[in-house]
Amino acid sequence: MLKIGLTGGIGSGKSTVAKLFELLKVPVYNADAASKRLYATDKALKQSMQKAFGEDIYTGDQLNKQALAHIVFNDPLQLELLNSLVHPLTIKDAVNWMNRQQASYVIKEAALIFESGSGEGLDFIIGVSAPKHIRIQRVMDRDGVSREEVLNRMNRQINEDIKMRLCDFIIYNNEQELVIPQVLDLHQKLLAISSERSM
Repeated sequence: MLKIGLTGGIGSGKSTVAKLFELLKVPVYNADAASKRLYATDKALKQSMQKAFGEDIYTGDQLNKQALAHIVFNDPLQLELLNSLVHPLTIKDAVNWMNRQQASYVIKEAALIFESGSGEGLDFIIGVSAPKHIRIQRVMDRDGVSREEVLNRMNRQINEDIKMRLCDFIIYNNEQELVIPQVLDLHQKLLAISSERSM
């Protein structure tokens, strides 16, 4: 079974691409959803989060995402602290999830594959690429935030050009090339590689 990473900068459309792979019956692990689940269910993480960011960062078992975002997105050191608490847990959770799957290949969707070091152990990484101006507008429309806030978030990720150069495959989501044919083509390639490796 091949282990595939799927990444891209904020607003690139990687979640849309992940859903297309899911429609093709490919198991997809969503690192963002997993981290949200771990925030609510992992007691040790909850204690570490409250120690680092204050007791009121939680209401019951629910993380106050807005309060956390206000803390970490305005302070690089606090963001680094958050990542040091969450990334090791989601990386371990993803490995356990992958080991339970029965498929020709599985996908781990994560925005920070390179930044978090979670690309280790993956056979290939797919990048989803879109021009900066399109990504900015998508996030502004999706999240109801200002252009400055989007740029602030972008600046906390690896430069898009560098990220795409680190990927093995690229899907272009630029509103000029159709995404579905690219996904179908890549799906067939990955099935073929998986089949060759299992011989």
